[in-house]
Amino acid sequence: MSNFGEIIQIHVGQAGAQIANACWELNCIEHGINANGCLHQIPEDDSFKTFFALSQSMKVVPRLVIVDSEPTVIDEIRSGWYRNLFHPDSLITGKEDCGSNFARGYYTIGWEMIDLTLDRIRRIAEVCDNLRGFLMFRSIGGGTGSGLGNLIFEKFQMEYAKKPKLEFIVFPSPSMAPLIVEAYNTVLSTHMGMDVSDCSFIVDNEALYDICSHKLDVKSPTYTNLNRIIGQVGCFFIYCFTKVFSTLEFYIW
Repeated sequence: MSNFGEIIQIHVGQAGAQIANACWELNCIEHGINANGCLHQIPEDDSFKTFFALSQSMKVVPRLVIVDSEPTVIDEIRSGWYRNLFHPDSLITGKEDCGSNFARGYYTIGWEMIDLTLDRIRRIAEVCDNLRGFLMFRSIGGGTGSGLGNLIFEKFQMEYAKKPKLEFIVFPSPSMAPLIVEAYNTVLSTHMGMDVSDCSFIVDNEALYDICSHKLDVKSPTYTNLNRIIGQVGCFFIYCFTKVFSTLEFYIW
């Protein structure tokens, strides 16, 4: 067991799944873990157990669930470089997307996926010795991240009411929105999220593009560039501010 305890990460929607690739690549580099989930050497401490479970064969498995309403992005993870790192049961996909519609992610397709998603999260939580909380990555401009993401945290209010729930949110920019409904999804998700999330770290899409263009000299930034920045910021906050979970847990109790 980690001295700090365990944290379960949840990546929701297309943006969440893409961010998962960047975040867990950095996590593996940080702790000396290869793409197959094997440790290069015996670690000096057990800090890696905060985010990884260690099997008897000395193979580590991330404590996470990645869920999306359509399979395209997660199928890339299943066939990608880190395909042997993630447990197959932690990769959850539906049959159709939410059509960038909050209502479909929250009321219809989300309800079809919520039981399976909660069951997978519950399995990971049950094997934790000292579960400290949950960390979600999502974008609230689309239907899955906004609708299903809020639905997951809403269900947590009943099962894990005393556990801190933090999230990294990719906030859409009005000047760069590819979909006209992003504003509606954002307003609905933000309004409901205030009741179900304990703390939110907001990442602005336009600011990420500006960083790539003006600070990093990337002429045509792609989602891969943006996700790597989010991954680095997320890992920084995770490892430097893990005490946030302890503080929140104190106030929640």
